[in-house]
Order: sequence, then structure tokens, then C-alpha cells
Amino acid sequence: MMDAEAIKRSLETSGLRCTPQRYAVMQFLMDHSGHPTAAEIYAAVNRADPRSSRATTYNNLRDLVQAGLVREVAIEGRAARFDAKGKRHHHFICDRCGNVEDLDWYDVPKPATGSLGKRVLRETELIFRGLCARCAPRRASG
Repeated sequence: MMDAEAIKRSLETSGLRCTPQRYAVMQFLMDHSGHPTAAEIYAAVNRADPRSSRATTYNNLRDLVQAGLVREVAIEGRAARFDAKGKRHHHFICDRCGNVEDLDWYDVPKPATGSLGKRVLRETELIFRGLCARCAPRRASG
């Protein structure tokens, strides 16, 4: 868990100004590990500070993702979900309910050259898909 000063430092170290709205988005993500959507983040931040607009929230999420502080977890056919990077981890996505869960980090070896063809790798993350613990028992009946 990051305290207020750590959040401010992480923003500034990443080249982002620590605006009240950007801080609020980052703090919300640090406090909520449930992989919220942009709309859920906007609603929560707006409840705390009604001056924060939808566009500002979405722009701040984009900036935080580009700065490497937040990860966007894209799910086909559903709204993207976000989480603060923090501890390295992989994700499990349920095919039925769309729930996103963190999985412990298992090192995935990068190619010896650090590239794939002409692509240069920055990081590696695995996404596992299947049925979560809640949906798996319903498989036979559903």
C-alpha cells in the first residue's frame, strides 16, 4: 500500500504532475484491487470530488498507463479494467462472468536477445482464461 507521499513521488518520478484528479485516480486504484473499469473509477472519484470530469478521469488513466504506473487489462467484448502495477503479477479472466483475478508472479523467460523478431520486449505478462471458482461449479448445470 502506498501512502500519499509515495503516490506523489511515483507520479513525479514518472514525469506526471500530481494534480488532485490524477492523485485521486491513483489513490483509488491503490486502495481497490478489484480491477475496476474506467466508468467505476470515474464514479468513485466523482463521489469524492464532484469537480472531476469523465474526460479528465479517462485522460488520467491513459497517462498513468503510458507512464507505466497502471496496467490496463483488456477483455474482449467487455470494458477494459485497470489496476495499479505495484507487485508484479499475472491475471486470470473468467470467460463467463468476466471477473479478473491477480495470480502470483511466475517468471516467464524472455528470449535471450530481449526481442521477438524486430520487436523489443519491455515486459512479459500472462493472461489465463477459464472459469473462476464461482462459475466452475455451474458449468455442468449451465
